[in-house]
Amino acid sequence: VVNDEELKKRIAEELALDRARRETEAQKRRLRQEQTYVRDEFGKLLERERIASNEHLTRAILRERAATEEERQKAQRFAKQLEEKDRELKKHDAYYKEQLARLEERSAQFYKVTTEQYQKAADEVAARFNKPPNSISFLLICFLQCYQQHAQETLSCSALASQYLHCVNHAKQ
Repeated sequence: VVNDEELKKRIAEELALDRARRETEAQKRRLRQEQTYVRDEFGKLLERERIASNEHLTRAILRERAATEEERQKAQRFAKQLEEKDRELKKHDAYYKEQLARLEERSAQFYKVTTEQYQKAADEVAARFNKPPNSISFLLICFLQCYQQHAQETLSCSALASQYLHCVNHAKQ
């Protein structure tokens, strides 16, 4: 004999267990859904972070490339400026070598004229006084020695040449 009360109690317990099972299963489903949602959201967050990180890295690489390109262009500009300065220096060097050659030629001509003038003046003085002019001879000898010692630097003897001409002019008077 089954007691109605016991039966009601059992049915109520079974219903409560069934309800608890369904609630547990519903909670498990909700928990799985929440886990799936959290996993999806976390995956989306990670993807956004990865994209942001890649964008940051890409921007950094682009900045570095731009800086490298700018440095390369600056180096090219400096190289061109250096080449231009080198060409300019070579041009100046050629100009000064040409000027030096002209000065040496003029100095040689001056030496020739001076020697001729000396000889002429010495002959005149010797004829006039019947003896060689000592101071003029001494200056000419000094001048000739200087010119021989400084054949590549003929302008070094210009002071002696000036004294010699002054002496010759004085002797002519």
